[in-house]
Formats: sequence, structure tokens, C-alpha cells
Amino acid sequence: MHFKLLFLTSIVSLISINTNAQIFAVTANAAPENMKSAAKKVFPLQKQNFPSVADTTNIYNDMLNDESDDLMENHPAGDIYNDIWSSERINPYKVPIESLPDSVFINCSDFVMPVSGGRVSSKFGPRRYRYHYGIDVAIKPGNEIRSVFSGKVRIIDYEPGGYGNYVVVRHDNGLETVYAHLSFVKVKLNQAVKAGEELGLSGNTGRSTGPHLHFETRYVGNAFNPGTLIDFSEGKVYASHYMLTKRKNFYYQQSVRAQTLAKYYKVRKGDNLGRIAARNGTTVTKLKRLNGIAKANKLKPGQKLRIR
Repeated sequence: MHFKLLFLTSIVSLISINTNAQIFAVTANAAPENMKSAAKKVFPLQKQNFPSVADTTNIYNDMLNDESDDLMENHPAGDIYNDIWSSERINPYKVPIESLPDSVFINCSDFVMPVSGGRVSSKFGPRRYRYHYGIDVAIKPGNEIRSVFSGKVRIIDYEPGGYGNYVVVRHDNGLETVYAHLSFVKVKLNQAVKAGEELGLSGNTGRSTGPHLHFETRYVGNAFNPGTLIDFSEGKVYASHYMLTKRKNFYYQQSVRAQTLAKYYKVRKGDNLGRIAARNGTTVTKLKRLNGIAKANKLKPGQKLRIR
């Protein structure tokens, strides 16, 4: 009897030990992180040899000292443009004429004509309801269009209602030039180009009534007449060191502001000057003066009148 009791007690003890072991295993697997952390302290993992990581404290200094890296200080005339380099807009600078120096010399010694042949078909200046900020050179499609000075390509884009395919180059001498209505572009964005290097081919893309090159010259975003810099009939610049001045090159801004403030009215059937004047807070005399209207002139539906 005593032997049986001892035997049964041993079996119960073994079952209890096995059950506790299973419970411990399940509890360990479901234990929260703090318990696992404690277990790791008690039973540390074997140490592993991880590769060492180099110190990256001076990585930005290395980048700044890398002349091959395309950082702001590597762009042409970065000091003039306050290190702004954008491919989004022709004029991202928004620098008013009043903020420019009274005069600045532009090195034009490496000048090359943007296109060979052709004729000036439209000059810089006001058009009927807008301003023409460049010079148009009528030329057959497929002619080489070249960079006038050395520099770097800042913009390559397509504008269906305006420039068509166009390229903007920032030059080492501080100018920027625009080449529009191209049929094909042969350069890449941020590409360094030399004076005379081919940018693309002439064409008739965008808002264009015929194949031509629309060419602009700009200083810190502000356009000026290319005809004051380049003698298109002779194919050369007027001076190897050209002096750009507020008075000579940017006088037109006053007329642009006036044209921007102008307001027009489209004549409707049954309108007369008195009715139009009353509707727009002006006088018949002013309407006649602004539009060159004589007494005998009759208004026509659809006709545009300047009312301011």
C-alpha cells in the first residue's frame, strides 16, 4: 500500500512539472517586451560582429568641396542671381528694375549669332493687346539654333499657347537668353554649353503664324531689346563689353505698366458712347480721346474700346 502511494505521488509530480514547463513556454512567447528584455539580461544572446559604420559628420563639407557636384555655386553668375536656379519659370527672380544697378558691363567677347540667315520679322515692343519681349527672325524649319554665349541650360520646356518648344540659357556673363518655337531640342537640362553650340532646330511650334526663331535677352529676369545689343543685319554685337543701363534698356517698363492698367470694353448691339461711358464710370470725351474716335465714326458690335 505504501509502495502504491509513493508510485502515484511520483506520477502526479511528473505531470505537474510537465504542465508547468508548457505554461512557462507559452507565457514566455506571449510575454510583453519588458519581460523579454529582462529575460535577455538573464540569458544574453551571443555577441555578433556587425560591420562598422564610417563617421558621416563631414559629409556636407565633402559635398560642398566636390567641384563635380551640381550645387548652386557651380551655376553661371550665381552671385548676380543670388544662387537661384529654377527650371520652372523664365523669371523666378522677381527683381524690380529699381533694384538693379544703374549700369553694368556685360562681356560679349565670345558672341555667336543665334541663327544664320533669316530676317527680322517682328521687333521688340508693344503689340495691340500685349507686349513682345523679343525679336522674331523668320527662318525655315530645321536651321541650327545656337547659344549666343557660353553658359548652362536652365530651362527646356513646351508651351502650346506661347513659346512652343523653348530653351533658356544662363550665361557666364550674367545674361539669360530665350530660344522659342523650336522644332527639336538637342541639349539637356543643366548642360554646360559653349558659345555657338547647337541648342536645337528652328520650327513653328506653339503660338506662331509661321516658322521663325523668337529670341529674348534678359538680365535677372527682366527682358530688354536684343536689338540694342546685337546688330542683326551685320551679325555681330555692338560692343565686346556692352554697358547695360536702366535708362537705355528698361525704359519700356513704364509703357508696359500703363498697358497692363489699360481696360477694354467689347461693344454690344445697341451700344453708344454715352451708354458705355455711364456703364464704366468715364466720359464720352475720354472714350473719344483714348480710341481716336471722331463724331462721324459709328460703333460696331464686337468692336473693342479702351475705357481706361
